[in-house]
Amino acid sequence: MKNIDRRDFLKVTGTVAATTALAACGGSADTDGKIDYMGHHTGEVPKDKMTYRVNPKTNEKVSLLGYGWMRLPTTKNGSARTQENANGDSIDQEQVNRLCKYALDHGVNYFDTSPAYCRGKSEESLGIALEKSGYRRDQYFIATKLSNFSPQQYSFEAGKEMFENSLKYLKTDYVDYLLLHSIGGGGMHNLHQRYLDNGLLAWLMEQRQAGRIRNLGFSFHGDVAVYDWMLDHHDEYEWDFVQIQANYCDWHNDKDKGRSGEYLYNRLEELEIPAVIMEPLLGGRLSKVPDHVVAHLKQRDPESSVASWAFRYIGSKTNVLTVLSGMTYMEHLEDNIRTYSPLKPLSEDEQKWLEGETATLINSYPTIDCNDCKYCMPCPYGLDIPAIFVHYNKCVNKGNVPESQQAENYQRARRAFLVGYDRSVPKLRQANHCIQCRACVPHCPQQLDIPRLLARVDEFVEKLKQNKL
Repeated sequence: MKNIDRRDFLKVTGTVAATTALAACGGSADTDGKIDYMGHHTGEVPKDKMTYRVNPKTNEKVSLLGYGWMRLPTTKNGSARTQENANGDSIDQEQVNRLCKYALDHGVNYFDTSPAYCRGKSEESLGIALEKSGYRRDQYFIATKLSNFSPQQYSFEAGKEMFENSLKYLKTDYVDYLLLHSIGGGGMHNLHQRYLDNGLLAWLMEQRQAGRIRNLGFSFHGDVAVYDWMLDHHDEYEWDFVQIQANYCDWHNDKDKGRSGEYLYNRLEELEIPAVIMEPLLGGRLSKVPDHVVAHLKQRDPESSVASWAFRYIGSKTNVLTVLSGMTYMEHLEDNIRTYSPLKPLSEDEQKWLEGETATLINSYPTIDCNDCKYCMPCPYGLDIPAIFVHYNKCVNKGNVPESQQAENYQRARRAFLVGYDRSVPKLRQANHCIQCRACVPHCPQQLDIPRLLARVDEFVEKLKQNKL
């Protein structure tokens, strides 16, 4: 959580209604009914205006918008056509099929998945959706990963089996983009265990030579020394692309180079390695900002959605090959397609405004830096860790995290937080059941001390329940 004086926080959120209304009135009026309050366009979605970037190795055109197959729509009424997701619900395969077909129809041709996503069902779900789309295999690109996170998967045999299973589930003979998944966590020792000492990376390079992998790269989270080592050995491995987390809030991160988009991106640009961008919205947090921030953005451009600022920002970087978004709902997909159909690059002034003033404003809110990636799941004791943090952040953004009983909105905020908590997270999966086993910590790409944060949330909840805040 970021440090902020709660009294100042309440003063900010107390002005939300006034500033938001002012911002809405200060821009151009929505006279044709095609733009809603959040700046989402409600008119027709362009089919033939998608922005593409060229892969310098293959000269193939890749859509600037990539579809991340991690946060998929779910249903509690499973059937033979659905797959189980990370929360125990089922992937709504029929809706997934519609989203996939719609994306392809509107120019999206890059799909990113992993054996680890959606409790191991993401690849299978994508394979089904692409097969049913009616598009030929050469009309889209599949990216998947070697997600050998547990010690039981460190052997060469286990890694090879994982890759072969990916091909089977994805219903393909080759992978367009194959990534060593989330290198950096656990440092160089972990990298050696997962990919180097077991000969797995050497074998993957052989598969690239044989054409079963068309582009080989890695995704990065964690220890920047590992990132630098991988790039320092670019002459040996010839990375075709690298996937990094980058967004305008963390572009300048002087405290942690591993989260500095500027540092990570610049290193790739210097080596002329295309960058694939993940988490441009920080797990959705840059599209679900406090109303005060919405007003700040709308004062600049009333017709742009909140999310479009983040996508335009990172898409304006010329060495970016594609920008991944986990689009759970059709309105997300439509909005992002509009943003990149075509891309309207940000001016240098707009980029500096986002990196500076806007990022400072967003970072002043005491949210938890959870991206809802669910890598920490399943918890061995049944906690729904991402749901806990998502609810807390939602309440911060809405001003429902009061400083004390003396706060003007205390009773309203108290009720909203507690009622919403019970609705969002079943009681047996709430923060008070954490035993501080720390099994989740090594899996967090954001390097969060999850047990400490859960304890802090639980302490806040107990104070609310006992009226002792």
